[in-house]
Amino acid sequence: MSGLIKEHCVACRAGAPRVTDEELGELMGQLPEWVPRTREDFLTLEREFGFRNFSEAMAFSVRVGMLAESEGHHPEIVTEWGRVRVTWWTHKIRGLHRNDFICAAKTDRLYAPPA
Repeated sequence: MSGLIKEHCVACRAGAPRVTDEELGELMGQLPEWVPRTREDFLTLEREFGFRNFSEAMAFSVRVGMLAESEGHHPEIVTEWGRVRVTWWTHKIRGLHRNDFICAAKTDRLYAPPA
């Protein structure tokens, strides 16, 4: 399991540094299920999670929302029947910060794949 789950998000201000290409490579190695995606002109971190039904997908979305509140860092969560797409990025810097990887690792920990 990723060592990132032991970390907590830090308050991020406009002008905070985005992850470098080198950091991106290292952090992505700890989160193999996540995919960096370009949105408009900035990078995000995205993963889709599968579920047996809408109820399980909704329950997971609520858990991710509670995580986001506890960390003070908020993703985009798209909930549909049988799946949830979570996208992390740092809005203030329009890109990826270490906080996004910490929260992605913690999101993985919340997920129990359908049996």
